[in-house]
Amino acid sequence: MHASVLATALLALTLTLPARGDDLPDLGDVSEATLSITQERGIGWNIMRQMRESPNYLDDTEVVDYLNRIGYRLVASSPGARMDFVFFALRDSTVNAFAMPGGYIGVHSGLILTAQSESELASVLAHEISHVTQRHIARLLNQQQRAGMTSLVALALAILVARSNPQAAAGAIVAAQAQTISSRLAFTRDNEREADRVGVGILERAGFDPHAMPVFFDRLQRATRTYETGAPTYLRTHPVTFERIADIQNRVGSLPYRQVPDSLDFHLVRAKLRAAQGDLSLAVGFFDELIADRKFNNEIAAHYGLVTALLRAENITRAATEMAVLARMASPHPMLVGLDARLKIAQKNRQAALRILADGVKAWPGDRSLGYDYADALMAVNRPAEALDVLESQLLKDQNDGRLYELEAKAYAALSRPMMQHKSQAEAYVSAGNLAAAVEQLQIALRNSDGDFYQMSSIEARLSELRKFLDKSQ
Repeated sequence: MHASVLATALLALTLTLPARGDDLPDLGDVSEATLSITQERGIGWNIMRQMRESPNYLDDTEVVDYLNRIGYRLVASSPGARMDFVFFALRDSTVNAFAMPGGYIGVHSGLILTAQSESELASVLAHEISHVTQRHIARLLNQQQRAGMTSLVALALAILVARSNPQAAAGAIVAAQAQTISSRLAFTRDNEREADRVGVGILERAGFDPHAMPVFFDRLQRATRTYETGAPTYLRTHPVTFERIADIQNRVGSLPYRQVPDSLDFHLVRAKLRAAQGDLSLAVGFFDELIADRKFNNEIAAHYGLVTALLRAENITRAATEMAVLARMASPHPMLVGLDARLKIAQKNRQAALRILADGVKAWPGDRSLGYDYADALMAVNRPAEALDVLESQLLKDQNDGRLYELEAKAYAALSRPMMQHKSQAEAYVSAGNLAAAVEQLQIALRNSDGDFYQMSSIEARLSELRKFLDKSQ
């Protein structure tokens, strides 16, 4: 996140919190020994509201879903996981990841691109998961409970800045009026050692190679000699000493070596991120050279990256040629299906894209990206009723997906059903944490008469529920 965005976000967060903390849960007695998981989650959730408004927030479903798949594979092997986790990505070339209060874990695109194996990426996520499960952040926040909810949330955001962008940390801490505790923003050495120890266990139980953790940290440590601006960001926010690396090596030394193949998803996500960064011609040239010299780790991903870069450069003719090459060498995969559909749309062949996406949704009914793309494509050819069927099917799997509600609201608008349009828009606002706007949308919905008795009753019940929640938080 850029410093100006963070400053604006912090100011907005501080000014909009009433005495009891907006729509966050009450922290309770300040003499309480520790923050509860619910309280910690509430703080993290409120910070995420600001994060999603940042231009650095990477709203790419394929990347985010991949991070959550690998993340939850690790969480499932973490005995101390007592809360839901959310993994998200930031468009940032620096090598970094950070844990926020309540199980929110951010990953910079630069970290994904720097990791040379899936186990290396998993080792960093396991370390961050351990900071959450061992309640390291909660302890930091708990030390400042007497400052009140507003200061707590501001402090939490300052901690996030320190993790994500050390250069901006000082300004954010000043804005949060937390200068006196700046020395506490860094995890202690004991915190780091504990996260390493717990993370190694998570890696092993999840089926990754635990030896990847010291290998990755050692490579980052050695890379400091080649960085003009000093250590990689991850090393500045998570200091890695030679002693710490040696300690991790000792821990994994007794564990059997296992060769863990990288998933195709790992390679495709890295190729997609690489194709999206830098100059257009350089992006295409990067993959051309990779394929010509056969220097790739995965040939399918190299061709996927080339097609993605060509589409970005609007070289549609060559993208179609290369897509044909990719189709001949690869087995069906949802990311390849999505890429083929995007190519067909770029060729202005929406009917072909619809057929590809319809088959893709049937083959992978739980894939969010294909579901979004299919609904979008149906709306583009004026088939909102069919789009609505697709969206309702997707919402049965995830009733908290704000983007699905946004698309549903558009479909209802196209069908001239304003009551349901505003009801869906209200749920989209709830997912984004804007409960006041959600209440307003439900009130507008009730002023329309195009729904039946059941729909009106459902809206009235939801409106009453949200009003009660808002009243309690004021």
